[in-house]
Amino acid sequence: MSKIDREKIVHLAHEVLDIEADAVRTLKDRVDESFTRACELMLACNGRVIVTGMGKSGHIGGKIAATLASTGTPSFFVHPGEASHGDLGMITGSDLVLALSNSGETDELLMILPIIKRLHVPLIAMTGNPKSRLAQSADAHLNIDVAKEACPLGLAPTASTTATLAMGDALAVVLLELRDFTEEDFARSHPAGSLGRRLLLRIGDLMHSGEQLPMIGADASLSSALAEMSEKGLGMTTVVDSDERICGIFTDGDLRRLLDHGQVDIQQLTIAEVMLTQFTKSAADQLAGEALQMMDEKRINALPIVDDENRIQGVINMHDLLRAGVV
Repeated sequence: MSKIDREKIVHLAHEVLDIEADAVRTLKDRVDESFTRACELMLACNGRVIVTGMGKSGHIGGKIAATLASTGTPSFFVHPGEASHGDLGMITGSDLVLALSNSGETDELLMILPIIKRLHVPLIAMTGNPKSRLAQSADAHLNIDVAKEACPLGLAPTASTTATLAMGDALAVVLLELRDFTEEDFARSHPAGSLGRRLLLRIGDLMHSGEQLPMIGADASLSSALAEMSEKGLGMTTVVDSDERICGIFTDGDLRRLLDHGQVDIQQLTIAEVMLTQFTKSAADQLAGEALQMMDEKRINALPIVDDENRIQGVINMHDLLRAGVV
């Protein structure tokens, strides 16, 4: 590829980005009483925000609906073409409709307008033509008009769809703030994401318990402890009294340190003679993210889990947290 071609590519890309940046920047002057009215209507909605739009506006509408839903405003997308063939049944009198159309004259949207009005459902229109039928029929109109599309033919929706998406994001974020939406709320909508795992997942969801729990009595021999550690494969064992209250732990690291001191008769030593009696423990309802931070700070790989009476409930190790994606 010649140098001239490379320069042309860079120039064209810069031009597209400048046009789209200008389109978004222009929207700041459109955040007016109509925008405030749209936010008030959406906050007052007791149902769902139904987003609808055809073609590229529909694709953007799907993303706006997803953003609203994940930030505290229940929402989903309805295709306007399908709406007139039965999907209008998804819209109830407690909902609100957010309709997207750059021209404001999209036939499929205009066709369902009478039904929306008959349901007395609030309508917010996002168009590039304030004088269009859709804009004039709306309870609140958001102007997403752009000076020109980034497409040199002026045909492919480019700057206009970027402006629509940005205006949708503005609505979603403003509503998020007005609803006092928190990180914990966000996590509940994203349980599979890393944030959701950090803020929702509890130690009790991950810990080894029951037959998987390495546990021996305080009167057991060191050799019995090593056998328990080998069988359970967690690199440690808990040591408990007759009521299963934890009184110590013993780890692979403790064994290595013990062997470093010289000859050790594992048959003669009891676990009580070599176990750690000062150790970190936790409760099953502690957040997994907090446990990870604590283990990292204390440089430990395993954490015994106890109840309010110090009875052993389970064990969790660093690998469990990493496998669960708690990072």
